[in-house]
Amino acid sequence: MIAFLNGILSVKTQSELIVDVSGIGYRVEISTETYQTLPDTGKEIKILIYHHFTDSDQRLFGFATSKEKNLFERLITVKGIGPKLGLTILSGMPAPNLMEAIVTQDTSALSAISGIGKKTAERMVLELKDKLFDESQPSVSTGSLEKRSKREEALSALEALGFKKKEAEQMVNKIITQGEGDTVSDIVKQALAESKR
Repeated sequence: MIAFLNGILSVKTQSELIVDVSGIGYRVEISTETYQTLPDTGKEIKILIYHHFTDSDQRLFGFATSKEKNLFERLITVKGIGPKLGLTILSGMPAPNLMEAIVTQDTSALSAISGIGKKTAERMVLELKDKLFDESQPSVSTGSLEKRSKREEALSALEALGFKKKEAEQMVNKIITQGEGDTVSDIVKQALAESKR
């Protein structure tokens, strides 16, 4: 199983790249978010890999950050979303907006992404709204593997969604004090709702 590739960026396009690792060229499919972070061809690159196996095929999907990779791994747990569509979703909406749309159950924003119909958008919300900030999983907001408390996970999720640290802390503390946040997803949803008032 390939976890990452470290080599020379030989070729890059919007949807894929080729990394030369000691004379072997690995073809890696990427999102537009990862594409925007790539150096010029001929430069050294380290890219995180999701190694996908089927009976007839092996494909490599690459990510610039562990945050994006963790979000991708959550997306492909949804019934009907394979790695190719997972990459299309990540290309169709910046990660913070995607997380916000799932948490706030904004199916119309999700179904505006190419390849996502109303049913798939609804399934994404249903299956991911609680999984997205599951403290037992690698964090989609920081990419960290360490187990974090519900409060810390909610804080980093809100920061990933664009909130300032102090503002996020005040909101999370208030929600937890009022006993309204049973899960990280609930806390984030409540904070997003309050910020729009």
